[in-house]
Amino acid sequence: MHIEPGYISAAKIALANVAAAGILGSQTFQLLKKPQLVFRTLLAAVFFTLFMQAFHLPVGPSELHFVGAMPIYLTFGFVPTLLGFGLGLLLQGLMFTPTDLVHLGVNTLSLAVPLMLVHATFGNRLQAVSVKTILKLDAFYYSGVTLMVGFWLAVGEVATPLSAWLTFASSYLALVMMEPVFTWMIIIGLKRLETSKLARYCFEYRVGTA
Repeated sequence: MHIEPGYISAAKIALANVAAAGILGSQTFQLLKKPQLVFRTLLAAVFFTLFMQAFHLPVGPSELHFVGAMPIYLTFGFVPTLLGFGLGLLLQGLMFTPTDLVHLGVNTLSLAVPLMLVHATFGNRLQAVSVKTILKLDAFYYSGVTLMVGFWLAVGEVATPLSAWLTFASSYLALVMMEPVFTWMIIIGLKRLETSKLARYCFEYRVGTA
């Protein structure tokens, strides 16, 4: 979901930075209400950064990453995941790929907007998580990510053929098939630690398994 440098003008990057800062900033007050969310946000950012670095592959005008969005979202919650995406992209840029910092706001929006839609439509009403549920969440989320990448390419300064975006979009099918298995394993594992006070402080046990 990283847009390669040079595709988007400085003016549009500036607008994206403002929008991303507004979205993330609007959720920071939640950290004051629940201090444990600060710790969960840091954990989400670290895991997200590690997931991105564990697997990344250039695909046309963007990159295919193992994002780990649903395992992070379902175990840490909405606010830590949203803020963790922004912080994780910052960490990844500072520690591994400085050139990605140019599109920090752009890439944050590519992940944050689909997450907000998932949370508003499905996530905030979840009572139990099943493999079918995870598949639906993953399909919805990564469709949103690929559409966001398509949006940035459409408004970019470099003419990008539709076939290039389609190649990138089809590459996410592998994630939609692999990530649900990983997510289910994580949820089952954390379920066994549900009685631990430390686990309840670190993770969100809002939903059960079905």
